[in-house]
Amino acid sequence: MKTDTFVGMTAIVLLLCCTLPVAASDYTLGIFGNANEDDTINMQDVTYTELIILEYRDKTELTDAKHDGKINMQDVTQIELVILGKEKELTLIDTADRIVTVKKPVERIVVVSGHSAESVKLLGAIDKIVGTSNGIQEKKSYYFPELVGKPTVGGWFVEDYEAIASLEPDMVITYAKWPPISEVEEKLDPFGIAVVALEFTNPEILREEITKLGYIIDEKENAREYNDWCEEYEDSITNFVDELTEEEKPRVFLEVRFNGMGEISTYGSGSKANIRCTTAGGRNIAVDLPAYPKVDAEWILEENPEIIIKYSPTVIWGWDNTEELETIVNDIKSRPGWDNLNAVKNGRVYVVVNEITEGPGSIVGLTYWTKIFHPEFDLVDPEDVYREYLDEFLDIEYPDLIFVYPEPTW
Repeated sequence: MKTDTFVGMTAIVLLLCCTLPVAASDYTLGIFGNANEDDTINMQDVTYTELIILEYRDKTELTDAKHDGKINMQDVTQIELVILGKEKELTLIDTADRIVTVKKPVERIVVVSGHSAESVKLLGAIDKIVGTSNGIQEKKSYYFPELVGKPTVGGWFVEDYEAIASLEPDMVITYAKWPPISEVEEKLDPFGIAVVALEFTNPEILREEITKLGYIIDEKENAREYNDWCEEYEDSITNFVDELTEEEKPRVFLEVRFNGMGEISTYGSGSKANIRCTTAGGRNIAVDLPAYPKVDAEWILEENPEIIIKYSPTVIWGWDNTEELETIVNDIKSRPGWDNLNAVKNGRVYVVVNEITEGPGSIVGLTYWTKIFHPEFDLVDPEDVYREYLDEFLDIEYPDLIFVYPEPTW
């Protein structure tokens, strides 16, 4: 009888080994319990962990769901609890590459960036935010009316640790470097407050960060809905751009600041703006420079870009008239010798508001950039994308404002 039982178990395990799918996602979800290292935690991870325990699979970095240095049936139980949303704690790798354990459930959150607040809101949990930084005051008037009157904890990053502690949050979502995450952790650890670095600014890891946040605050389904929505538009853009030759991709200059004395700040290799430019089917003329270089006007004249995109010089949602925008564009066109640039000669100098190019809503900026670079791109209407985003995820009416000037040809 024992032999028959063993043979039966062996057959089942071998069947599982043959049928268990291989992870094929765009990213690996950095949460312990994601044993098969795909983009979610589900029953496949339960099966995978059981196979590791039976030594039919090699241990992966994220198998140890309990993060206690052992792989056993307690990890299987933890994974099952995560799937059900009943776990008492969750261990993950945050954007600062730290291993952090968060006690569940998370009901009180302090955020220090507008992107973090926006991410919590689009997941349907804005009511969990009990404190913010002063840095998102402007956004409260349009993106976060629910946060008006909430206590503040300093400037645009963590400053007032006593103020945070007084709010008794379960978690603080902060930057990795401003201030150093080690400082924030050291100051708040005595209060038992979890510190998690999630920035929602890098398009290459945005969806993973949203998914992690969904697991932390028990809004996994809303995170999945947002990611699926973004992926639909990203795929439209990627499929279009993939068909282009390098010669069909315009050479682009991304201007951040101009000091009036010839020194100009731009974005180079490794910057998030460079990633967006490439994704949208453009060729950044500063791609061979450091991430945030300064260049002079002579260099730009030599490079002769076909398109110039000027980042909005002020932190606002959008413009209600074109007066300031016309001034910005005319100032660029009137710089000595710039009338010889292809971008100026062909009327392809644009101003883009920061709000739509960064953070969870950056898919809007990506569609605008694609339209600017390739007017023939007609698969996605950027204005429709923004309307959907505001309506479906932020519960905000689309405003009568200008976000890109001049408006790309539809």
